[in-house]
Amino acid sequence: MNARPELAMIRRCTVEHPFGTLKAWMGATHFLTKTLPKVRTEMSLHVLAYNMKRMMKIIGVHRLIAAVAG
Repeated sequence: MNARPELAMIRRCTVEHPFGTLKAWMGATHFLTKTLPKVRTEMSLHVLAYNMKRMMKIIGVHRLIAAVAG
């Protein structure tokens, strides 16, 4: 990364944005659950919601429902 600082910029744009969005949705505080398995589940639900919202924006609700249905 030190040799090619432009890679850090690309990484920031592609990777950091989803985590910042999830953090904002969560209230930028802490997880509501305790213990690692429950926190893992909570994070998985946040990621699922993020991905579903993105897919609704990209392909639309009707196509997403059709894809999920089969």
